[in-house]
Amino acid sequence: MSLVGTVKSETTKQFSTSTWWILAIVLVVYVGSTAAALGFFFAASSTGALPGNAPQLPADSLPPQLYSLATAIGYVFPLLIGTLMVTTEIRHQTLTPTFLATPQRSRVLGAKLIVGAGLGVLYGVVGIAASVGPSAAMLALQGVATQLGDSDTWAMVGRMVVAFVLWVFIGIAVGALVRNQIVAIVGVLVFTQFIEPIARTLVTFIEGAADVVRFLPGAASDALVGASIFDAEALMGGGGSALEWWAGGLVLLAIAAVLMVLAYLFSWRRDVA
Repeated sequence: MSLVGTVKSETTKQFSTSTWWILAIVLVVYVGSTAAALGFFFAASSTGALPGNAPQLPADSLPPQLYSLATAIGYVFPLLIGTLMVTTEIRHQTLTPTFLATPQRSRVLGAKLIVGAGLGVLYGVVGIAASVGPSAAMLALQGVATQLGDSDTWAMVGRMVVAFVLWVFIGIAVGALVRNQIVAIVGVLVFTQFIEPIARTLVTFIEGAADVVRFLPGAASDALVGASIFDAEALMGGGGSALEWWAGGLVLLAIAAVLMVLAYLFSWRRDVA
């Protein structure tokens, strides 16, 4: 089967199940509700409307931090969809007829990357709409500039889409490398929701740890985007300590490439059943 035919087959596989739209709905609910809640409280804080001695956040730093929620907390969704693109086929052994129709396994993997890029763009648009819409509304309601007319904001939005695509690539590589669906999903969730967040939280207490932690995938993704709710220094109006956006993108791309090569060399060419 040609590459075009393989891509068409892969597209049919991904959109013939309910997995992609269920994850998209959860992404919208999760990111949208978080953006609305944080948008309200951050905007209130910047205008001094919160009671007590709540810190007053600089208004100029709020829009990028809130808009970037799609990637800062939502990157696990493209990572999961990428992982499921491979492990679901291995689990249900639908990859066997695929390899029979297309013996060139590199072509099958290439097709998954092409379709995965499309899914990354789709999830990126959905996630960005879920973060920008509610948070911009909350900012506008309380008289804080949304910065939606600034070119820097839309440049950040473009980088967010790129980050989503790279996360799908990493997910495909993880799925191809690990193969076992339960192990892969649990591993993804444990790393993204516990290991890296804890490491990034403890970095302030360990001298020199910041130079290592900023090369972790989540930190590199935030650097690529150029903003993150987890960067407290930037939220308070400081410069932050992340990599440059282009360096963050290269680190994330390198992680995807290394995992993909390892998956192809040590797992993808093995027998499916």
